[in-house]
Amino acid sequence: METRCRVHSVSCAIFIAATFSLGVSIGAAAESGTLLTGKAAMGDWTSDAPGVRRKITVTDLPAPSSNILAINRAHVVERPAGAQLRVPPGFTIELYAGGFRDPRFLLTAPNSDIFVVESRANRIKVLRDTKHAGQPDVTEIFAEQGLNKPFGIAFYPPGDDPQFLYVADTDGIIRFPYRNGDLKARGPAEDLGAHLSAGAARLRSGGHWTRDIVFSPDGKKMYVSIGSRSNVSDSAAEADRARIFEFNPDGTDRKVYAWGVRNAVGIAFRPGANELWMSTNERDEIGEDLPPDYISSVRTGGFYGWPWFYIGNHPDPRHKGKHPELADKVIVPDVLVQAHSATLNLCFYTGDQFPAEYKGDIFAAFHGSWNRMKRTGYKVVRVPFDHSTGKARGEYEDFVTGFVTPEGKVWGRPVGITVAKDGSLLFSEDGNGTIWRVGYRR
Repeated sequence: METRCRVHSVSCAIFIAATFSLGVSIGAAAESGTLLTGKAAMGDWTSDAPGVRRKITVTDLPAPSSNILAINRAHVVERPAGAQLRVPPGFTIELYAGGFRDPRFLLTAPNSDIFVVESRANRIKVLRDTKHAGQPDVTEIFAEQGLNKPFGIAFYPPGDDPQFLYVADTDGIIRFPYRNGDLKARGPAEDLGAHLSAGAARLRSGGHWTRDIVFSPDGKKMYVSIGSRSNVSDSAAEADRARIFEFNPDGTDRKVYAWGVRNAVGIAFRPGANELWMSTNERDEIGEDLPPDYISSVRTGGFYGWPWFYIGNHPDPRHKGKHPELADKVIVPDVLVQAHSATLNLCFYTGDQFPAEYKGDIFAAFHGSWNRMKRTGYKVVRVPFDHSTGKARGEYEDFVTGFVTPEGKVWGRPVGITVAKDGSLLFSEDGNGTIWRVGYRR
């Protein structure tokens, strides 16, 4: 049954409380432009502030230890009265929409609609701003049948006239017929037969469940990421896990594109280049600051170490002595991210609203730590590129902070991220089920 509602009628109280715009000055914890390196780059959320940069290198990595008992899960609270998100000077942030259940993935349609994947609800919604007011006034349920923990979605073929919306369920790839402007799927889900090893709620019961999906710029190949079943096991159950697969768009001819990638939650092609990038969660329980998560380009056939090595040829102590023939083949990622940040989705900035230096840079959503006594993550960051060389600078910069209160309480966990047609940045957080919009005042 088709469902339509005014978004602000779903959660009026939230909208009223959040109709603010801010270019708040950075607090005393750190100053804009500060570059933190070495041990200083491995602090906690108290040093987060817009404009603060971090650069972690291989030489900064501490020796492995055990922090198996360092469990500090985020028990998400409602947004406290007066809690405000912080963005760099000149930028604004406001609530875009609320009232969602587990909004895990965002995608901008060619006609400017925003697709929202509510993963645990097995539902995909469409948001539309008919009044061009910077907030949607229409919400539709695009699909809620035939879905099994959906996460990544992608339009096919690439470009302005897609014919399908592809969905990466936890156990396979399906697609719905789609034409520009559709608010409801034109037909039932089509199973492509590209079956995947399904995940579950916890690592011990089936492993990482999110699957992302993208198409090559020419539309000839489809790429699907699948995380490990475990934290660090090398059992036979991991045979089709911790990989990025390449398929034909019809789901045939599966090949391993990259492996040893513990959990590439987000994948995206860099605009103007046939270059795939990934946002990857690394393993747990070998240290507060080890190993770093990472954001990196993906080499064809590349091996990224899991489970036997991490960040180059560093052996995991739990697999000491195994597979020495692979030690020198482990690729060091482009950008190392503070351990346990839980970097999830990423997108390249393709808009024209932000200052020119942001064009082509990456924005990534950090869901936040659990295997770390001092919290880290819970923010949106920017990964800048050297636009003269086309290479990532190896650092990342806080862009949106404030989801953790001064007392350490968490009220938001960023996860989905996309660039809207007007050049603003939208991101979701699944703690309180909201979507936020970052704009720039010219």
